[in-house]
This record gives sequence, C-alpha cells and structure tokens, in this order.
Amino acid sequence: MKFEIADIKQAPSFAHVCDALLADDGWRRMQTALASVSDAEVANVLAKPAWDSADLPVLLAPAAARQIETLARRAHALTLQRFGRVVQLYAPLYVSNYCTNLCAYCGFNARNALERRALTIDEAVRESRLLHAQGFRHILLVSGQHPQHAQTAYLAELAEQIRPHFASIGVEVAPLRQAEYATLITHGVDSVTCYQETYNPRTYLDVHLGGPKRDYDWRLGTLERAAQAGMRRVGLSALYGLDDWRVEALCVGLHAHYLMTRYWRTQVGISFPRLRAAAGGYQPPQPLPDAGLAQMLCALRLVLPDAQLVLSTREPAALRDQLLPLGITQMSAGSRTAPQGYSRDGAAGEQFDVQDERTPQAVAAMLTRAGYEPVWKDWDATYLERATA
Repeated sequence: MKFEIADIKQAPSFAHVCDALLADDGWRRMQTALASVSDAEVANVLAKPAWDSADLPVLLAPAAARQIETLARRAHALTLQRFGRVVQLYAPLYVSNYCTNLCAYCGFNARNALERRALTIDEAVRESRLLHAQGFRHILLVSGQHPQHAQTAYLAELAEQIRPHFASIGVEVAPLRQAEYATLITHGVDSVTCYQETYNPRTYLDVHLGGPKRDYDWRLGTLERAAQAGMRRVGLSALYGLDDWRVEALCVGLHAHYLMTRYWRTQVGISFPRLRAAAGGYQPPQPLPDAGLAQMLCALRLVLPDAQLVLSTREPAALRDQLLPLGITQMSAGSRTAPQGYSRDGAAGEQFDVQDERTPQAVAAMLTRAGYEPVWKDWDATYLERATA
C-alpha cells in the first residue's frame, strides 16, 4: 500500500484520523493506493487466519473483487461463528419531515415541494402501536432537522411514553450535544444512528448546500458524543453514490474500528444505504453496483467480526435475500419513510423510495425459509439492571 493508516488507538478523536488520512489530497491518494493492490497482496491477506483494520484497504480493492467467492465464504463462516443464524428485525418511525437543510440528495430538502408533517406525541404513540402490533420491539425514531420540530424534549417525552412497549428505542435525528444524549438515555433511548453521508470534505460541501448540516466536523463527532454520554449502541455509514464507494467504505470501517476501540462498552452497527429516488430528482454521481455492495459487506465483516451489519428496505427484496448470508445481522421490514406512513401512507412526503415492500411477516418468513431465526426482541433494559445489581 502507498499510504499508512494512522494509529487509531492514539488519536484523541476520529476527526484526527480523518485529518491524517485526507491531508495533502489524501482522498485521491487512497483511490490510487486501492487501485494498485495486486492479486498477490489479496491472496496473502485471504490466507491469514484473522484480519484487522490494516487489511481493509486490500479487501476493498478492485483486485479483491476477483476473489468475491472466497470473501463470501469467509464472511459467512465468521458471521455464523459470532452471531449464529439470528437476524434482528426493526422498523423506523418518522416523526417529522420538516427540515432546514439543503441536502441535494434528500427528499426532505427544505426547497423541495412536498407535504410536510410533524407528529404530535399522541400521533407518534399511535404509530408506534401499529408497529408493536406487527411484532416489532426495536424501533428507530427518525426526523428531519428543524428548530421547531422533534427537538430533545419532544424525543424524550415520546420515548418515555413508548418505552414500556419497546425493548430498544433508537434515534436518527439532528446531531445533538453530549448532555442531550444523556437526557435521552434517562428517558429510554439506547441507540443513535448518524450517517456521515460522505467522508470526503469537498464532496460534503458540494452536496450540503445550506443549513446546520453543512458543518462536517460537528456531524463527524456525533457518535463520539453519544458514546461519551453512555449510549448502548451507535450506528454509522456513508450514503453510497455520492463519491467513490471504496474510499467511503474504508473510512466507514476505520470509523467503526475507532469507536469500537475507544468506546468498547458501546455496540457498533454499520449500515449500507445506497441513494434512492427522492423528491428533487438527485442522481448519484458514483453509483455503488450490487457487486461492490457485496464486496464491501464481506470486507467489513472480516475486519470487524463483532459489528452488527444492517441492511434496510432501501434494497430490493431479491438482493436482500442474496446478501443475507454474507454477514447481515439486522434488517428493517415493512418500512415507511414519511410521518404517519403506517396509518396514512402517502399523506406526507417521503424521504426516499423504499425498494423492499414486503410485509414484516413476509420478511420473517423469508428468514425462516433460509434457515435463520427472525428475532423481534434481543435486548431489554433489565439486562443492565441485573448486571449492575
């Protein structure tokens, strides 16, 4: 390889790791280094009994794509060893699509003409009951970023009301301060998801044209603030299609490794979202092909054997079924990406188009047919209470 990965254990924050990687046209240098990986280097890495973050560039390189069958076998075996045949199901609950950001790719872009809706606490509770009736016990509260909607007090009250019915409540909302995450924890929230979207600072500014989300560094530190507050789980990813997927995946893997190393009490999950059609008509400049998605999934599983790997309904049903054995441990099902999407589907604007439209029961049946156990609940807050008693 033509570049060195910074000593992650010694870095005071992941921003310092990124600074070292991206200095002096580092993005282009990483592209060149990945392209220069030889078949012999790939063979040497695949011959190892175990892998670490230093192997990730080789496993993501174009040369490794020629060994995808070997990658898939290793990733499948490692997943069975670490997780067995268990896949946890969850669902997102969108509480608001109001947003002040001007993200070029997002349906919630403040300039897009779509029906806006922000749920009251009572409306959101009713939506959650529909998910509970379908069997879900893991729920993710999602919102656009707006100063008048879905703020910390709202999320805390909503979590407080639904916590008796859900084993895990996550949030995917605007980046918050550490103290705000601590507040949410006291009201029942136990996970935070935040996609950096793109780790390339130049591309980041190109696609985030205005609004508070334009602050790259603030967003990059989100999951560290959540972990420092004591959040049980954090989830991360890039949004694939904005830039070179191989370099994005390398940054995602290093980010996950950093969080798992520095905040070992916090579980880490990695998602694989590809850009989908949305209001505004944005077209991804560098689409991630299906084969690339499979290679990325395998590479991250080998290097991060204990990370949860999450596949959402952004992907078509047939592809989700095919990718499942490569390392997936969590899947969404029956998702709607608009407020009141479960009770009044189509009444408000969506964030993006869902590709897998199967019902939760159909997804669970698919998992059973494939020899996996669909799990609606794999966590409860009482586990912590017993451990500390």
